Amino acid sequence: MKIVSRRPMGYQKVYDIGLAQIHNFCLANGTIASNCFNKSHSVAYGYVTYQTAYLKANYTVEYMAALLSSVSGDRDKVQKYITNCLSLGIKVLPPDVNRSGMNFTPIGGDILFGLAAIKNLGLGAIEAILQARENHGQFTSLADLCDRVDSRALNKKSLEALIQAGAMDSILPNRRQLIQDLEPTLESANRKAKAQASGQGSLFDLFGTVPTTSTTDPVPDFSPAEKLQLEKELLGFYVSDHPLKEVGNNAKLLTPTNLADVPELAEATLITAIVMITDIKEFKTKRGDPMAIIQIEDLSGTGEAVVFPKVYERVSSLLVKDQRLMLWGKLEQRDEQLQILVEDLQSIDEVQLLRLELSTEQALNRQELYQLKELLRSQSNNSKEDFSKIPVIISLNYGEQLVRLNNQNGIKNPQAMVELLTAKGFTAKLESLVP
Repeated sequence: MKIVSRRPMGYQKVYDIGLAQIHNFCLANGTIASNCFNKSHSVAYGYVTYQTAYLKANYTVEYMAALLSSVSGDRDKVQKYITNCLSLGIKVLPPDVNRSGMNFTPIGGDILFGLAAIKNLGLGAIEAILQARENHGQFTSLADLCDRVDSRALNKKSLEALIQAGAMDSILPNRRQLIQDLEPTLESANRKAKAQASGQGSLFDLFGTVPTTSTTDPVPDFSPAEKLQLEKELLGFYVSDHPLKEVGNNAKLLTPTNLADVPELAEATLITAIVMITDIKEFKTKRGDPMAIIQIEDLSGTGEAVVFPKVYERVSSLLVKDQRLMLWGKLEQRDEQLQILVEDLQSIDEVQLLRLELSTEQALNRQELYQLKELLRSQSNNSKEDFSKIPVIISLNYGEQLVRLNNQNGIKNPQAMVELLTAKGFTAKLESLVP
């Protein structure tokens, strides 16, 4: 069972406890932890810990921006720290050609992706953009950018990367329009550069202005899903949004495991996670049975999972790229690395939870807790093989603490359970995972 304690700025502390311990938890809400070092290590670690803790507490945005910049070459660490930023209430924004520097940059209470994070955008192009911006201010249009930055440094491929990564949204949010305007705009900029080199000019040169409107017919923008996919391809991450963000709060309750935590877990650990499939490799065993290896990700990182034939037969219809799933699995050591063996999958659109409200008086009443335990046991599914069951969330003290009961308390018939609990004086309701 897990208790999640609500804290300022979205930070949550999770306590693992059993049902019988709720009474004691409500009397003494806390945990004790200690680490032991010899004196020399204690001084060194203590000094560094004090420095980093001070910076994180007093200059949180600047600290996290520096931390992200220090691991910018490690995709898994960057994604893990972006998740940490979100838990601290810090938004990580897509790169912006008018505001971004080379690396991650603090902007007010947010962190801005650096231009160096964009694929197909070389160092020379970034330096040329930053120099042009420093010399003459922000860019007002695609034409302005193409005129002021040498096309030998910033070519068509680099400009497409800027647009598709969202770095040109401050100029024009319609990314498809910018892509359509790109070729004629570049041709115009090249003609202008050649004319200037030969001593000729245009009316725009005379008045020191450039066109600020589209040069082609209007077109509808990319869909939100297309924008996210392009961001993922060019940045390696979903930045402006994430397909799993809408279930973020409930996901923390229902799935105690983040993919970023998997390498630190022990072999044979049972895990539950909300993930999205990013790639699928289907093949057959020597006996001709179909199975699959799937690449998955969540808000914290990425991973790989194996779907063996027996499970594949049951869940194959769910093995679709970009499918959002609740995953139940077990960790197995292989080639000095932990891998996830899938035991069951369920579309998150179908996932439900049973929320049970307990007052402080009820939580401190041993007789009430015993009655609740017996009621849950009467309707729970005790089969270890059936992982697709309705989890039970207990809300204590008007939502200040939330308890997720373990799999043994999962409910097979949720509506009957709600009716039974209500008849016995408890407050219970069914909720969907997806809002």
